[in-house]
Amino acid sequence: MKKLFKTGYRALFLGLTLFYNASLMAQENPFIKHMYTADPSARVWADGRLYVYASHDIAPPQGCDLMDQYHVFSTADMKNWTDHGEILRASQVPWGRKEGGFMWAPDCVYKNGVYYFYFPHPSGTEWNKTWKIGVATSKSPIKDFVVQGYVKGAEALIDPHVFIDDDGQAYFYQGGGGVCMAGKLTDNMMEVEGQLQKMEGLEDFHEASWVNKYKGKYYLSYSDNHDENWKDGVKGDNRMRYAISESPLGPWKSMGIYMDPTDSYTNHGSIVEFKGKWYAFYHNSELSRKNGEFNDWLRSIAVDKLEYNKDGSIKKVKQTGLITVSK
Repeated sequence: MKKLFKTGYRALFLGLTLFYNASLMAQENPFIKHMYTADPSARVWADGRLYVYASHDIAPPQGCDLMDQYHVFSTADMKNWTDHGEILRASQVPWGRKEGGFMWAPDCVYKNGVYYFYFPHPSGTEWNKTWKIGVATSKSPIKDFVVQGYVKGAEALIDPHVFIDDDGQAYFYQGGGGVCMAGKLTDNMMEVEGQLQKMEGLEDFHEASWVNKYKGKYYLSYSDNHDENWKDGVKGDNRMRYAISESPLGPWKSMGIYMDPTDSYTNHGSIVEFKGKWYAFYHNSELSRKNGEFNDWLRSIAVDKLEYNKDGSIKKVKQTGLITVSK
């Protein structure tokens, strides 16, 4: 009987161990493999799922000028991802550039029962001087987005981002060309209140601003202007930096680099908390490398854990091919 008890105990222990190990899932990066994606904007909505709104690189590589559509993906467990399909393309923008293309890094927020999808797009053939920040709305996070217009009071810059503070006030950020501008949004989420102001205290700002809040502090993350020859002769560019402030409009205190260059010439990220853990989303060119068609304009979205030190600073994110997440 004692022998049988020991045998049963061992079996139970082994079973529990296997169950525990099975509950830990290694997620492969990039986590979307059936198409090329970039510029991930990660959001957690009230249904408990994490959603990523991404731009789309066209294969074979045709350059960023032909980026023409947006997709949304979601997960409940950080290992199984659902592609909800295309949610918007250039031909659906009434005021947009007649030649299309140039649908670059987007963002999406939720307020008062409406999902607001922000996207940069030129209004004229001379694209670099005619940028507007479009706004499409829907009652669903994954479909039926309709362009309502564009943000009034925005600059002719790219990379829109909206941060909604705990009191419900929405803040609008955009950047490019080495400058980050920000200001309050009015209640209709489509107009800047007053004028945008330059964010002060940012070190080597390039583009891709993103704001999150951690323990009462505001964190503004962004890509810098770094340029070097990456390992194995591969070109690596943007590092991801961050700054901290007591206010969503600064002034900001530069805190340094939280992510080194990927194997893509650009990087564009977002930082989000999901089920008690923090994650850094970004893009690289690993999928095109694995497919034997490496090109900076065939990018793919990836994610890794992000951790804070006790003093509130961010630990350097380790870019991995695999991350381990709890079920």
